[in-house]
Amino acid sequence: MPADMNAVQTGFEGLLVLEPRVFGDERGYFFESYNEATHKGLGLHHHWVQDNQSSSTHGVIRGLHFQKPPYAQTKLVRAIEGEILDVVVDLRKDQPTFGKYFSVLLSAENKKQILVPKGFAHGFSVLSPTAQVMYKCDALYNKESEAGIVYNDPALKIDWQVDPANIVVSDKDRILPTFANTESGF
Repeated sequence: MPADMNAVQTGFEGLLVLEPRVFGDERGYFFESYNEATHKGLGLHHHWVQDNQSSSTHGVIRGLHFQKPPYAQTKLVRAIEGEILDVVVDLRKDQPTFGKYFSVLLSAENKKQILVPKGFAHGFSVLSPTAQVMYKCDALYNKESEAGIVYNDPALKIDWQVDPANIVVSDKDRILPTFANTESGF
C-alpha cells in the first residue's frame, strides 16, 4: 500500500512540499490533511498549537511575514479553496539558501501543502477569484515578535504571478523593510 503522504524535497533544508494520497470516487474525494503518525513516519515531529485561516480575493498578497525567536513558528500551509502562489524566503544565515526564495502553487484542486520551518519569511498571492488558506503553527502568535519583508523587494525579485495593476496589499505590508534591512534573528 502506498504512503498516505509524499514529502518532496525543495533544496532548502527542512522546507518540504507535502502531497497527500487522495481517494476519489463518484461521491467526491477523501484525504488526510494531517496525521501525526504519518508525519512522524516522515521524520516530522511538530506539536501544532494554533490553526489560522484567511479568505482573500484575486490579487491579494499577504506577507512576507515571520516571528522572531524565541517565538518563531513552523507552519503547515494549504489552500482549502481556490489557488495561491505560496512564497517563502530563507532567513537562516547559516544556510546556503540564505536570501533565496522558493514558491509553489497550492490549490484546493492539487491539495498540496508546504511545511515552512522556523527561519523563513512566508507569504502568498491569490491567483483565483477567491482563496481560503489554512495553516497550522507550532508556536502561538506573539505580536511583539512579528516582523516581515516588503513583498516587492527589488533584490528578491519575486514573481507573484499577479499583474502589478491588480495587486492588493495591506498598508502594514507596504511599509515592511527590505530583506537587506531586516534583522530576523536567525
